[in-house]
Amino acid sequence: MAKRTSLKGAACPIARSMEAIGDCWSMLIIRDAMLGKRRFGEFQKSLGVAKNILTVRLRTLVEDGILTLAQSADGGAYQDYVLTDKGRAVFPIMVALREWAEDYAFTPGEETNILVDRETGQRVGRLELHAADGRLLGYGDTTIKPAVA
Repeated sequence: MAKRTSLKGAACPIARSMEAIGDCWSMLIIRDAMLGKRRFGEFQKSLGVAKNILTVRLRTLVEDGILTLAQSADGGAYQDYVLTDKGRAVFPIMVALREWAEDYAFTPGEETNILVDRETGQRVGRLELHAADGRLLGYGDTTIKPAVA
């Protein structure tokens, strides 16, 4: 198997993001952590992923500062995996992926779960990208240019 090229030094922010969180299992681990899972066994049971793969992904997420290891909340001998600020900052990415999947990965009428506001119980509105002047932006309304140092 060919060795994968690291994207950690890439000039593109998307490439660097994919290096840290672009793996399917990593995103699902982060999702489960956002849903309250904290223990290796909880992740393994939820995901059904092989233990060796889960071990590597959890270690990488800790090394990248997305998760941290903490003393077990119940005082037991185990350690908990806890989202850091960096890990919690993945939330809008998760919401964007949900919205894309709701639009394109399910057939009409196919059952799924929905994202709701804890306070009101109401479905959360869709993500929107706005220009500095408030205009709603879509594909074709933006471009990439080098940052001015």
